[in-house]
Amino acid sequence: MKEDLERKIRGKEARVGVIGLGYVGLPLVMGFAGSGFEVVGFDVDGKKVESLNSGQSYIGHIPSDQIAQLVQGGRFKATADFDLLGDVDCIIVCVPTPLTEAKEPDLSYIEGTAQSISSRLRGGQLVVLESTTYPGTTEEVVLPILEQSGLKVGTDFFLAYSPEREDPGSKRYSTRNIPKVVGGLTKSCTELADALYSSFVEKTVVVSSARVAESAKLLENIYRSVNIALVNELKMLFQRMGIDIWEVIEAAATKPFGFEPFYPGPGLGGHCIPIDPFYLSWKAREFDFCTRFIELAGQINTSVPYYVVERLTIALNDRQKSVKGSKVLVLGVAYKPDVDDIRESPAMRIIELLRRRGALVGYNDPFIPRLPMMRRYKFTMVSEPLSEAVLSQSDCVVVVTDHTEYRKKAQWIVDNSRLIVDTRNLTRSVTRNRDRIVFA
Repeated sequence: MKEDLERKIRGKEARVGVIGLGYVGLPLVMGFAGSGFEVVGFDVDGKKVESLNSGQSYIGHIPSDQIAQLVQGGRFKATADFDLLGDVDCIIVCVPTPLTEAKEPDLSYIEGTAQSISSRLRGGQLVVLESTTYPGTTEEVVLPILEQSGLKVGTDFFLAYSPEREDPGSKRYSTRNIPKVVGGLTKSCTELADALYSSFVEKTVVVSSARVAESAKLLENIYRSVNIALVNELKMLFQRMGIDIWEVIEAAATKPFGFEPFYPGPGLGGHCIPIDPFYLSWKAREFDFCTRFIELAGQINTSVPYYVVERLTIALNDRQKSVKGSKVLVLGVAYKPDVDDIRESPAMRIIELLRRRGALVGYNDPFIPRLPMMRRYKFTMVSEPLSEAVLSQSDCVVVVTDHTEYRKKAQWIVDNSRLIVDTRNLTRSVTRNRDRIVFA
């Protein structure tokens, strides 16, 4: 079975199924279909399926015309019919792995998807999990569910893990040129997964096991989480000391070795960095091990939105204004500049905290005209225009996301605002009305 599937993969005759058509799954669809494979995309969201089959993208950095071309050429179709899983040769799982309110892993999406695959699994199929999770998930959670089919891994079917690596909106990195880590449960599983991704990714990195691949993904994001926590803590300290953290980082970054600059902000955003470290710290308890360093970083980064709101409260108080009843405009709700991705954005917590204190909160974001319904946040809000009237009528403007449009208009934004709370150093080059700016 292994030889037959490998032959089909290398000849691009294998049909590829991608489960979960979001920020990870849809770029994979584009990559495989664009390189000559026939791809079926699976999603439980009927609106997404309908949109894609009509050639329309719902992700800003993926052009609709590219999707339409693949659909019209017969190389891609989307479906909510999971019975079609039996018709594909390779199944890639890209479903969410959120945290519970108690900061513990929620594997319900992985488990549910594995059950859907298991009931339709046939001999000769390859299954690859891409969702970020703790070491051991592929072997301890996914494998037992798939083997309920009566098939044996490594001989009847094949299972591997390859962590997603996406940088939404990046002009430099894409699915094709980001190296792909691959680790299977057996040698045959690894070789097949490597063959699959090598068909369109420029470089694959083969590791000895799925556990190593799972751990590598966590290390990547914990590294960033810890370093961002460090500069966020230093930001709060240096603010009390009257020292500009941005100038400090700029000076330190001139060292040509042994230092990589990280920058503070209003908190962590994106699906990975705010969540992934907690997956490892949770798993570590099984081994009677406390990941103090990781958990401390998580605590610091989680506290930053509270710090921002506190700085805003003090700034309003200094101007004899109460937060309660004040109109606050949030500039940017995406988790990073120039994307329409709102996953785990610190803007949501900041809006929630301001509302709790009685503020009248609005927002502007050129990439997000309306706030979507999220698992935790159910705000019914639409983006307000970025105009002189909206700025001047706001008691405070808080910069959460440094979109390029805002950077180009930084002086104009300050000139038309009464008070700016800047969490992104957006106003660093502003020369007029600097007395209106508070950094947070």
